[in-house]
Amino acid sequence: MQRVCFLLKVRQDRIAEYRERHADVWPEMRAALSATGWHNYSLFLRDDGLLVGYLETEDFEAARAGMEATEVNARWQREMAPFFESLDGARPDEAMKPLTEVFHLA
Repeated sequence: MQRVCFLLKVRQDRIAEYRERHADVWPEMRAALSATGWHNYSLFLRDDGLLVGYLETEDFEAARAGMEATEVNARWQREMAPFFESLDGARPDEAMKPLTEVFHLA
């Protein structure tokens, strides 16, 4: 199982709304994530907008490709894109660059 961690930056003026949106993620989005191999998926948001994402999956690229093929993901990414800084034209899911794990205590 791969453990994947990534960072994104939520715009300061959108933090409250971002939190609200994630308090009630669409059921079809939750189902798609589970069906495409996203397990133990968590998002953590610091008050300055730093977003830390963590998930476990058998194959991150396959899980990401599986989500990219869903209609619900296209809608979700379109709605979420304005919340983020520095996407440089990418969708939020494309901007998720895994960090290199340097230590793990099992």
